[in-house]
Amino acid sequence: MEMLAYLPRAILGLSVFLLICYLISADRKNINWRLVIMGMALQLILAILMLKVPWVRWFFEKIVNMFSLMINSTEESARFLFGDLAIPGNPYGFAFFVLPTIVFFSALSSILYYLGILQKVVWAFAWLMNKTMKMTGAESLAAAANVFIGQTEAPLVIKPYLEKMTRSEIMCLMTGGMATIAGGVFGAYMSMLGGGDEAAQLKFGMHLLTASIISAPAAIVAAKIIFPESHPEEVNQNILIPKSASGSSFLDALARGTSDGLKLAVNVGVMLLSFMAMIYFANNVLGWIGGPTGLNDLVAKVTSGRYETFSLQYIFGILFSPFAWLLGVSATDMVAVGQMLGEKTILNEFVAYSSLMDMKNAGALTERSILIATYALCGFANFASIGIQIGGISAIAPSQRKNLTELSVKALIGGTIASFLTAIIASLII
Repeated sequence: MEMLAYLPRAILGLSVFLLICYLISADRKNINWRLVIMGMALQLILAILMLKVPWVRWFFEKIVNMFSLMINSTEESARFLFGDLAIPGNPYGFAFFVLPTIVFFSALSSILYYLGILQKVVWAFAWLMNKTMKMTGAESLAAAANVFIGQTEAPLVIKPYLEKMTRSEIMCLMTGGMATIAGGVFGAYMSMLGGGDEAAQLKFGMHLLTASIISAPAAIVAAKIIFPESHPEEVNQNILIPKSASGSSFLDALARGTSDGLKLAVNVGVMLLSFMAMIYFANNVLGWIGGPTGLNDLVAKVTSGRYETFSLQYIFGILFSPFAWLLGVSATDMVAVGQMLGEKTILNEFVAYSSLMDMKNAGALTERSILIATYALCGFANFASIGIQIGGISAIAPSQRKNLTELSVKALIGGTIASFLTAIIASLII
């Protein structure tokens, strides 16, 4: 019955976001509507299986339990190095606890790739999408790899195919990277949202895992509406994962993964430092403007004190609040969730999840709004990712640079919409 209560708004939200994809489509007459229907059906089926079917949920909960165990192991290691600075909840806990989690998870991914385990998981997921949505081999592999290893590493899985991929396949690759998260940051988000509570970590871990997995078919749907394949019969359907240099030994793979994780953790840290400083600077300027103009008092009044001054967060909240409402968020929370959607798109998802963590800890949002936001923010769709994708992919496929630059903004839109479709599907089930 509760699902039926939210169904009309969910249908409206899905329709609006799919319509946006259709309106910006490069070739509407060649849209494969069978793929779209199968993609949406696969997303719904996977969400129901993972969240509602006991034995399937049990299986994925065991995976999340392993992530929780790894987070606890990272915490012990971080405490050995940094002492009390690495305790969750400590004012410095993010730098000394969350960022080390990224390093460890990156090292683990490298080991799993060296052992051949990650390739088998990627191949199985790629096979499922290839058979249900009739995608090309390269697209299927890229979409599956994005779920587990992120937008910078996934192109390496299909490196031999990159130079000959069509514009539609490149669009699918980029959109998939925008719509999912990497395993390296998965544990970090679990730590942020769950804090030091293991049960909370497991709950949010299950939702984050579900979000990343079901966003893969959503990204394909968005990408294939925005840029359909003109000649699908001419593309390669083979699903073959090429060999990749993951290390000459177990210890070499561990060392390589640790080095890559360190680079990622440092990048996340300095990006947060820069973006957060920019937000504080902008808020100081806006607050200074809001004083003599009366905007500060007006904002505090209309938000009942939730926002004390005219700020960047309030502007984001107003601009993105209609999208938040379409996702299924209540009217009282839509400005707050809209703020996070804006932070994620304009800045990055770490900033947005930091805001979600603060609002969750302060009791400023309902449980339903927190969970919907968890799904909607689970992706790399932001402007910084455009530069990351263009630089990373063009480095291994120089001939695709023109396609990458021309498709980048549409890929950002497609990745954002894919995360929104995931949030709407989840809002009907959670």
